[in-house]
Formats: sequence, C-alpha cells, structure tokens
Amino acid sequence: MGIGQTCESRASALLLGVLLSGSAFAEPAPVLFDWFEYTGRDAAFEQPLPEGHYRNPILAGFYPDPSIVRVEDRYYLVNSSFGYFPGIPIFESRDLVHWTQLGHVIDRPEQLDVDGLRISRGIFAPAIEHHDGTFYLVTTAVDAGGNFVVTATDPAGSWSNPHWLPEVDGIDPSLFFDDDGSAWLLNNGAPEGTPRYDGHRAIWLQRFDPAALRTVGPRRVLVDGGADPATNPIWIEGPHLYKRDGWYLLTSAEGGTGPQHSQVVLRSRDIQGPYEAYAHNPILTQRDLPADRPAPITNAGHADLVEAPDGRWWAVFLASRPYVGNHYNTGRETFLLPVEWRDGWPTILDRGQAIPYAAPAPAAMPAAAAQAPLAGNFTWRDDFDGPALDPLWTFVRVPKTPWADLAAQPGQLAVRPLRDGLDSLHSPAFLARRQQHLAFEASTALAVPTEVGVSAGLALFQGERHWLFLGARRAGQGAQLFLERHDGDARDIVATAAIAADAPLTLKVVADGAHYAFAYKDGDDWRWLARDVDGHLLSTESAGGFVGATLGPHARLDPEPAE
Repeated sequence: MGIGQTCESRASALLLGVLLSGSAFAEPAPVLFDWFEYTGRDAAFEQPLPEGHYRNPILAGFYPDPSIVRVEDRYYLVNSSFGYFPGIPIFESRDLVHWTQLGHVIDRPEQLDVDGLRISRGIFAPAIEHHDGTFYLVTTAVDAGGNFVVTATDPAGSWSNPHWLPEVDGIDPSLFFDDDGSAWLLNNGAPEGTPRYDGHRAIWLQRFDPAALRTVGPRRVLVDGGADPATNPIWIEGPHLYKRDGWYLLTSAEGGTGPQHSQVVLRSRDIQGPYEAYAHNPILTQRDLPADRPAPITNAGHADLVEAPDGRWWAVFLASRPYVGNHYNTGRETFLLPVEWRDGWPTILDRGQAIPYAAPAPAAMPAAAAQAPLAGNFTWRDDFDGPALDPLWTFVRVPKTPWADLAAQPGQLAVRPLRDGLDSLHSPAFLARRQQHLAFEASTALAVPTEVGVSAGLALFQGERHWLFLGARRAGQGAQLFLERHDGDARDIVATAAIAADAPLTLKVVADGAHYAFAYKDGDDWRWLARDVDGHLLSTESAGGFVGATLGPHARLDPEPAE
C-alpha cells in the first residue's frame, strides 16, 4: 500500500462521525432517500479513446486551481473548495490520469468555519508540497481568517489544524523547498506603493521556517504587475517555483479567471531575482482561438508542473467547457498536458493550439482503462448502503446539526429537514455532488415527506441566489410535486403536479447545455413536470463567483407564510 492508500476514506468516516454526533433526531421526521444515480452523456467524450491515450479533463466538474506533487511513484493533487465542506479534496494517482480521492484536507469543523459567507468565498487555491516525510499545504481562507498552512505525514489524513500566517496578506500562497535546505513562501499580494491600475498585483517571496510553520525575514517583490509590465497585465496570481538546470523558474497565471486567462513563466539564477520573462509568453492560453470553434475549452491557466520519474514534465491546470458563449455549469475543471522544454523554458501549449480532449498518456495503458467517475462518460450510483458517505459528496458550508444518517435505516439516507434552505448563508440539508457533464441525467428515489411544512427532493445548486429545487410536499389529503426556481432577485414556482401521498417517488432531471427538464415516475411511466427550463442560471457566468453547479438530495422546513 502506498502513502495515503486506505480501504475507505478516513475523511469520509470523520465527516460521518461529525454528522452523526449528538442525540437522536428530533421532530420533524427525517426524509428517506433510497438511492441517487448520475449519468454523463457529453458528446465530446463519445469518441472512442485510442489505445495509450487519456481524456481531458482528468477531473471533470468543479475541480479548480489544481496543485500537484510527486512522492516517489505517486502523485497527489488538491483543488479549491471555496464554501464547501469537507474542504480541499485530495487525490492520488500512479499515472497522472487515473485518480482516486483519498478524502479532504479540511474534514473537521474545528479546522475552519465558513458560516455566513457566500459560496464563492472560503478556500482559494491550495498548494501542496512534500519535504522530509511531511506534506505541507498552504492556502487562503478568504473572509475566514486569511492565509494558513496545514501538515500531515499521510495525505489521506488526518491533517493538522491551521497554522495561521497573519503576516502574509493577499492570496494564492505556495511553498518551495530549495536543495540548499532553505524554504520559501510565494504569494499574490498588493504591489509596493500605489497600484497603477485596476488588477495591478505582485508576486512576493519570503523565507519560510518549516519547523515553526511561519515566515521569517524580509519580503521581496519578484514580479510587479506581470510578465510584461508595460502592457498593464492584470491579476498575476497562483505562483509556483521550480528549479531545473540551475535556473529558478517562476510560473504564474495572468489575465483573470475568464476567457483572457493565461499562464506565464519567468526565470532567474538567483531565487530572489531579478527574473527575466520568457519571450514567447504565454505558455498556455486559449484566448486567441475563434469563439465559434466546436466544443470549445476556455479560461485555461493556473498551472502547476510536476516531473515524472522518467524525467518528463507535465502540467495540471484549470479550464472550462462552455456550452454557449462563456456559460458553463460544470465550473472550472482540471486538465493535463505534457510540458515541452525549449532552451530551458517550459511550454505547455503553443499559441493558437486548442486543448485536446484526448492526448497520449504519460504511460502505456489500454484503451479500456476508464477514468470514471472523475472523467469521461459514466454512470455513478450510490445506494446509501455503506458505513460512511462517499467522498464525492460534499456540503454547503459546515453542518451545525446532525442531519444526515446512514445508520437509522440501513440502505437508506435519512435527511432531517432544516429551516435553513438553499438561499441561506448557513448550511442547508443538501447533499451535494458536482455536475460533471454538459449533458447528464440524475435521479433519486425517496418517500414523500410525512408532515405538512416539509419539502424534499432533488436540488441543483450554483449559489444561494441561483438554484432549482424539484420537491415534494404534503398538500391537503394528498401531495404536491413542484419545481422552484431562484434566479438572482426572482424566485418562483415553475410548475406543480398532484402526486400520490403514500407511493414511492422517483425524480429525474435531464440536461443538455442550458436546457433542463424535470420528470417524476407515475407507476412505471415517466411524466414530465417541466421541460426546456432555462439552465443558464446555474452557470458561473450568470451567478458570478468561482464555483460550478452541484446537485443531490435536499430536505427543508418550508418558509412560514407571512402574517
């Protein structure tokens, strides 16, 4: 067994322990969900995969800001999680293509609390390193304490509580361990003096004490503005340092996280500079490609590089797959491409080249080697029959009350409805799974709530002001199915239907780009409740922020009517 390899995610067990702590559930009675199933049907993934190739993205759905480290023959990768809990998913791979989730770095409520924050605040851009048997992870908790570092000897956990770095402002810290024994912290921060323009930022460097877990000594600006300051580049961020052939290579993202996103590189013989920019920057972007190209991949940047045992280098980076314009509901995803070295400079992709959906793999592998459930088309089902929740499930912020139970009714998920709904800035009773495909189908089976004032069903969530809820509730002597929509300042009921109060209920959503349809099962037949519902509200472009859409079981106590 390799580092972090376990039969079951320790993080999931810890999480379930958190949710099941305390006394038995009080009234109202929990809603029982029998199963949940998700199927992806993206056209871009339908083409047969040639032998020895892999599919991009390697982590489909809301897995942004990847950071990677290799330890012997294993790779470990982490992503931003913003306001979701557990936070910072961590994955392991032997070949850079097939990934297994070990758990989460932030899996205990005492590590971090993002209660009261918008979903796109919280954890930004974690960066992982390994040195002398210890894993180090630095990140920023935006509006929740600032920059901190956590450590572990096993990447599957448990990770330490945060060691806060109050002297480090800005975002996107990363660590670099030099071969002379010194350690350094880089981060994005405000420039020296008065910013010259909106988006003017700088990359800072400072020594780091790995024993005391704090920075020491003076700070120094390595990059002011960006690779070409004369052009007033915006949002230089996500810095990483590497050392190769005596050169210190500094790579960072530029241009913001939208369609102008890019990756640039600079180098120096001295870690403290001065740094020279590569004449052929950017080394990765998609901003110069035709907007009307088929199956576009956009927003590429925020890369981290890693050297494989055979001496080849690879880059993981974020990008998005819009279905129209810059609308994408799947968030910013993790992609993989090889790095080519030219005169000591790394290049990920030449200008004008499109990111491929399939590419030659780092190691020989058969065409049948599936990357599911993290890439490609697949069906994923949870029958809720395990002792702990699958690590693919997450929560909106940290639950303050134990509302999810796998033990009360073995083989079912018991969800206690809460007063906090999807529009709350607290933690609703919503079990969230990432939407990973532009075209997908998801379904779940549940019992109609037994009490008046309780709604339960299937929710699709982009943020507290942008969501859809296909729910069931008691109505008179029977029951009602409804589709509720919250789109910015507007909130309405799209459609309703009378349903049997005591029969099992199966719900389904079918989506293709911005077109969403909602159905329920009546006996053996499916009936459509609403078709051609506009799904643009679930896009990051419409909602703002940095997350992708999630979906899953949800139960709530309905808002009390105004007097």
